[in-house]
Amino acid sequence: MIGEAFAQSAGGAQDPQSLFVSLIPIIAMFGIFYFILIRPQMKQKKDHANMLDNLKEGNNVLTSGGIYGRIMKIKDDIITIQIAENVRVKVAKGSITSLKEK
Repeated sequence: MIGEAFAQSAGGAQDPQSLFVSLIPIIAMFGIFYFILIRPQMKQKKDHANMLDNLKEGNNVLTSGGIYGRIMKIKDDIITIQIAENVRVKVAKGSITSLKEK
């Protein structure tokens, strides 16, 4: 008797409606992950790229290494920043994390 009930439940085809209902939680979880994790990260990456494209000489910046300085020269992907009087360092453009007030 138990073997017959198991065979009927395991071998029976599911109707499309119950299949859709079982997929709703998975679809909802993907939507939640998209709006909580993926979308904000894409927006932050886009804002950072926009900030890097708009860098100008004279801007005060912060590098990913924690160095504050003023941009003296921009050449392709290399930026020369002045961190003290007569002290200039070259950094990669991608290492600039933010603009700071003058």
